Amino acid sequence: MLLLRDVQRGDLPALMGLARALNSVNLPADRRALAGIVDRSRESFACRIRNPLRRSYVFVLEDPARRRVLGSSMVIAQHGTRESPCTFFDVAEREHYSSTLDRHFRHLVLSLGFHFDGPTEIGGLVVDPGARRGESRAGKQLSYVRFLYMAMHPERFRETVLAELMPPLSRGGKSPFWESCGRRFTGLDYQDADKMSRRNKEFIQQLFPATDLYATLLPARVRALLGAVGPSTEPARRLLERIGFRYVRRIDPFDGGPHYEARLADVSVVRGHRTARVIGHLPPPGSEPWLVGAAHPGRRIRFRAVCSPAGLDGDEVALPWEARRLLAVKEGERVHLVPFR
Repeated sequence: MLLLRDVQRGDLPALMGLARALNSVNLPADRRALAGIVDRSRESFACRIRNPLRRSYVFVLEDPARRRVLGSSMVIAQHGTRESPCTFFDVAEREHYSSTLDRHFRHLVLSLGFHFDGPTEIGGLVVDPGARRGESRAGKQLSYVRFLYMAMHPERFRETVLAELMPPLSRGGKSPFWESCGRRFTGLDYQDADKMSRRNKEFIQQLFPATDLYATLLPARVRALLGAVGPSTEPARRLLERIGFRYVRRIDPFDGGPHYEARLADVSVVRGHRTARVIGHLPPPGSEPWLVGAAHPGRRIRFRAVCSPAGLDGDEVALPWEARRLLAVKEGERVHLVPFR
């Protein structure tokens, strides 16, 4: 059985290894930036950041037997503020007709947009390659734990949840969309622009055109990638669609990756949220798997969760001994559950 918990400073070396596999804005392969993300997460779990919408939370999946971190995921309470807006391209279709030529065209059009009071964002999900295809469903656990935590504390998050998915990139890690679009307006390569956007997005507002961009002017191979997801991201897309997320015809202005959104209250995992009191019995054979979480305010590790068979009976739940041990809960204490089937 694996343990999901809030990130600790001692996890930084393991996170650096994971970040090199992704190197996204949310999980950069930069030790100083990553240390800042870890510290902000610890402050967020401890509620030491007064405004809940300024908080961000990093979860790690640990193999307790080997004391090895197998993956991580993240929730940003609000992505898009006046100081650092969420930036995107709206994707629309425009029709043009000439009666003189009797010609009719449909054009894909990109319109730059901003959220200054943005949604909650989920991201930073990365799994150690050796743990991706195991029976534990490591990626699914890391994805669902975010919804478990949001179901436990809905008042800390926005009504809408955003997932920005990675598109196909070139063999060298470059974005064909950025090379055809963003680079022409900024003079920056993809990696430099990505790093700069972590600190300040002002250059996007000032250098990108305020008028519509006709995707017709882009190479056909680039147009075909707009709103597409990369092969490694396809399982995440399918999982999100199963629980209620939909493509909202918005793309990332850097790489053209799609934006998927859902109302937090409509996500099936959140709708299935339950609370129950732990009893000392073992769950009946064949019990359904649940993601079970426990909050521990004031302790070093403030949040714990496991994927475990659970015997729910009204307001009571029977859990295996190993699950109770990893959750650090005793008989009579309350836990939170979301379905994992």
